[in-house]
Amino acid sequence: MRYNIVKNASEIIKSSSYAIKNPKSYKNKWSEVFGNKNPICLELGMGRGSFIIEMAIKHPEKNFIGLELDINQMAYALQNVSGKKLNNLKMICADATEIAEMFGKEIDTIYLTFSEPWPKKQDEKKRFTATNYLKLYDRIFKKNKHIILKTDNKILFASAMETLSNYWYTFDKVSLDLHHDERKIENIMTDFEKQYKLENRPIYYVDASFKN
Repeated sequence: MRYNIVKNASEIIKSSSYAIKNPKSYKNKWSEVFGNKNPICLELGMGRGSFIIEMAIKHPEKNFIGLELDINQMAYALQNVSGKKLNNLKMICADATEIAEMFGKEIDTIYLTFSEPWPKKQDEKKRFTATNYLKLYDRIFKKNKHIILKTDNKILFASAMETLSNYWYTFDKVSLDLHHDERKIENIMTDFEKQYKLENRPIYYVDASFKN
């Protein structure tokens, strides 16, 4: 996926207090970064940050970290949070394959919101719900495992349900059309999701956990 170029993206990241420039140095120290021992929630592939920013605003009792590989998306996210005072939010520009080098067993929840679906069979190991990623998450979950996923892609959703089930996760909530679900499922929309809602696309959702 191609993203619009943000002028001076590197400088935006460098100058922002929300951006963690050397995340690997904070492994096992994230409670110190936030100055409290509140639960820590991690979004992989935060894009322009709309979801993680709104979650931080709505839930001051939790800490939030948004991770994004693309420098331009990261810069957009930092611009979107500019001017806000959120002590419970940090952002990282890095590859998700490196998260075990950034975190010890410190994460309570992982959000996967409209991740790259990688629909081709040969790319399935790149999906954030592939078994190789689930094993990686084991290394950073604090105690119980908790993953919340949203996607508009049927292939990704079906694949996620299969791998999570095979990995002994249980499904606390599942929706095949989140925006028309009669249950009260908390939902803060991403930028992609807002557009998908206008197009009346069904949004697939799963809240999965494994309690040790």
